Amino acid sequence: MILASLVFALLAALLHVYIFILESFQWTRPATWQRFGLASQADAETTRPMAYNQGFYNLFLAIGAFVGAGCVAFGGAGTSAAVVGWTLILSCCGSMLLAALVLALSGGKYLRAAATQGTLPLLAAVLGLAAILA
Repeated sequence: MILASLVFALLAALLHVYIFILESFQWTRPATWQRFGLASQADAETTRPMAYNQGFYNLFLAIGAFVGAGCVAFGGAGTSAAVVGWTLILSCCGSMLLAALVLALSGGKYLRAAATQGTLPLLAAVLGLAAILA
């Protein structure tokens, strides 16, 4: 279960790096703003600072999940590095999951995006907790 949790945490982190790139660097490209449900290029330009900031939130969560997975993988069971690693994984993946829940509650048109955003961190957290409690 530990390996599966780490794989899902890494996949969740990679997805959030991709979202960071979209929000922080490609936001005003038509393919990107249309994917996020904006109506026009003008809307993309208006919301660009917000998206740029939000992208960095996603990047920071991804970095935490990457570092956490590394600490668990290389720290050894029962070490302080493993404790730090699981704390980072559960915190960062939990935040990703809660953000996906907020997105899902924002309206039916966001359910697919919320499922995409939330499935990997959910699996990482559930499998991680199962591994810790086993």
